[in-house]
Amino acid sequence: MTATTPHATTPSGEPEPPAGRSGRSDRSGRRSPRSGFGLLGPRHGRHSASLEQLQALTLPIGDDGVVIGVDAEGRPAVLGINRPTPYDVVLIGGLWTAQVLALRAAATGARVAVETGRPQAWVQMVHAMGGGQNGLAVYEVGRVPPQGASAGTPALVVRDCGMRPPRGRVASGPWQSVLTLLPYLSPVAPRLIRQARLVGVQRISPDEATELGRALTLPPRDVEALPALADGFTLWCGDRDRQYVMTQPTDAEIGLLGTPRRID
Repeated sequence: MTATTPHATTPSGEPEPPAGRSGRSDRSGRRSPRSGFGLLGPRHGRHSASLEQLQALTLPIGDDGVVIGVDAEGRPAVLGINRPTPYDVVLIGGLWTAQVLALRAAATGARVAVETGRPQAWVQMVHAMGGGQNGLAVYEVGRVPPQGASAGTPALVVRDCGMRPPRGRVASGPWQSVLTLLPYLSPVAPRLIRQARLVGVQRISPDEATELGRALTLPPRDVEALPALADGFTLWCGDRDRQYVMTQPTDAEIGLLGTPRRID
């Protein structure tokens, strides 16, 4: 038979808790610091990491917005169009990319208003999205009404108005971004580029690449690359950085819009 150590008991006959582990005084008469806080939990060694280890950590956290494709390393590229401040974007490229951006913006809950001189190019999208009841509506040039954008209902105005788009009736503002599509580098492009916070460039001619390189202060390697960009690739230029992005359509987008293309 195994011997057991008897426990001290209280006047009521209940076992006496070990000294220093309850609200009672220990043998030295000192009060336990854990009084009233229950049982002590298990003890573990502290976890620590060096500065070098912390710098090696990577977390999949990015901007909130529309996934417009993947970058050169295969990571999602996100365009944050829903902002509390005015945001203007210029895309020198094809209709296909602008329509994908409009679809994905509407999927995030933004209200998309398309101002266009070729409504027939957008009709299929409107029908696919419920006849304009699900966040996308098409208007004639100069007929876009106020969108009433707010933090709860952000808006994106897509201006598909040709080579020389007139000044927009609805401008960018809080929670309302404006995307202007230019098929090629037009005479109004320098003004629009100066006003834009972000510029996207798809395949253009060598002469256009040289002119755009001066306007955006592009390095020679980017100027040389622009005339050879494949369909679906866009060079996005912000205030401080540049990034090549490949837009990969989903099966639903291919069924509605077809495969990526630069020329409409």
